[in-house]
Amino acid sequence: MNKYVAIACLLFTHSAIVLADDREWSVFGGNNLHQRHSPLTQITPDNIQNLAPAWQFNTGNKATFQATPIVKSGVMYVSLPFNDVVALNAKSGELIWRYQHDRIESREMCCGPANRGVAVTDDHVFMGTVDGRLIALDVNTGKKAWDKDVTQGDSGIQEDVASLAGGTEGEVSGTSGVGLNMAPMVYNGNVIIGITGVGYGLHLDSPDPDAPLGAVVGIAGKYGRRGFLAAYDVETGDQRWQFDTIPEQGWEGDYLATTPDGELLPRDIEAEKASAEQYADAWRYGGGSAWSTPAIDHDTDTLFFGTGNPSPQMEGSSRPGDNLYTSSLVALDANSGKIKWHFQQVPHDMWGYDVASPPVLFDVYQDGKTVAAVGQAGKTGWFYVINRETGKLLFKSDAYVPQQNLFQPPSEAGTVIYPGVLGGSNWSPVALDAKRRQVYIAGIHWPVNYSLHQLPEKNGKAGLKYSSMAPLDTDERYGLLSAINIDTGKLVWQHKTPNPLLGGVLSTVTGLVFSGEGSGELFALNAASGDKVWSGSSEAGVNAPPISYEVDGKQYIAVVSGGNKLFGYKSGDVIKVWSLH
Repeated sequence: MNKYVAIACLLFTHSAIVLADDREWSVFGGNNLHQRHSPLTQITPDNIQNLAPAWQFNTGNKATFQATPIVKSGVMYVSLPFNDVVALNAKSGELIWRYQHDRIESREMCCGPANRGVAVTDDHVFMGTVDGRLIALDVNTGKKAWDKDVTQGDSGIQEDVASLAGGTEGEVSGTSGVGLNMAPMVYNGNVIIGITGVGYGLHLDSPDPDAPLGAVVGIAGKYGRRGFLAAYDVETGDQRWQFDTIPEQGWEGDYLATTPDGELLPRDIEAEKASAEQYADAWRYGGGSAWSTPAIDHDTDTLFFGTGNPSPQMEGSSRPGDNLYTSSLVALDANSGKIKWHFQQVPHDMWGYDVASPPVLFDVYQDGKTVAAVGQAGKTGWFYVINRETGKLLFKSDAYVPQQNLFQPPSEAGTVIYPGVLGGSNWSPVALDAKRRQVYIAGIHWPVNYSLHQLPEKNGKAGLKYSSMAPLDTDERYGLLSAINIDTGKLVWQHKTPNPLLGGVLSTVTGLVFSGEGSGELFALNAASGDKVWSGSSEAGVNAPPISYEVDGKQYIAVVSGGNKLFGYKSGDVIKVWSLH
């Protein structure tokens, strides 16, 4: 055996040991590396045609549904839209208990009703809420153990909206609310979670009273607040550490003219530097939501998470500089919250290219060496592979969605850009098969129009100037599920879907790749070829990450099905589970 094969074999063996630790689905990412790769072997490409519904549970909450079910000791725990939680028998779907959330109705939601999941220990179920709280429930009864008001309802500071709008009442609204959207992560006695909704700035009113944000736009000014990721004691809820995604000193950075991978940015660096003193306090409103559940390297106690865009979004004139640490992958000491490094994908982001898809940990085999890496599927349409220890870019992948006019400014006529604010890949988690050396990414092709506007003059005041980025109503929108080689970044295959893909991916050791469609289809592809080998149906959009687990020697595939309002996918209230028949 030559030395390269030996290294590869060691790598595969290490990955198998990690993946075999748990035959259920006890953490958000399926295993400690967050690879969403199941070691279960019952369901294969040869017998998947025998996969049929095993049970389903109707929650009664028909709304955008994004949660990853957690399965531990034969019980499935699922957080519902608006933050109810159910505990179900994972074999039969029978209800064990239900927590009904006492939401603070007076608080404005930042990002709709969706919640991306819970964290479960032997004693507690932890959940972040749309009204800005972190809650611990008794794992056996669902009764509340403690309730921490993380945000205190504070969405930050904003200037007088009416004066900005030139007196145009009812057209320009204030900042969105601040909530907790991610699934928490438990580590060394702490539950870790971050806040969202701080990167939006102002927005235009929507004619739809149920829309959480209306039409989001870019308006210069002082709005909102800083984001943070924080750790809380699992027993008491007391805060142990907090990392602010916007530093008090140095958020301007180095005024970079390019992205770290060399893409030119349309920045007037001299003008930004000249206005720095005028906007010296811009960091106070800097944004940087924490959207994605962290991945933690247990060997080095290093936590990796992605940050949101700067505030105000899409409008950089009132926030000169690179706007650290927004639109970045950030590495922290998981026990103290101290920063180790950051990799800012887009300095001075003006396109909503926040780091939304959760990071994944794996080893890269390059030049005869094994390098510990962290990967992230960007909204930009590239998969970034970064040295886990140093934060240096190893490489970025081939583009997994079409790209046009990336990093171009808005125009009065409108600049057609793709990928736009929707991504690339949005919040959808990837799956990674270390043995086959492939990562699987749910992608979006949906062109957007990036435009400059001006409201009409009113009451003798000039109308407000602003930019907008709106998805185009075009037939040229679709999804791409891509397989990418994790050592080279080269595309291996792509599977095209009629609808943009939003929700996430599951892979299995037997060579299957599962994902869902807004049409209500859960489908499986052959990991080697990308060919579709199975599909199951649901009455609502399948826009959440599927999982696989085993109970009493039987393998199941599960996913929540509730659609996604922002994408126009049909709402529902179903937890659906399949097994071999």
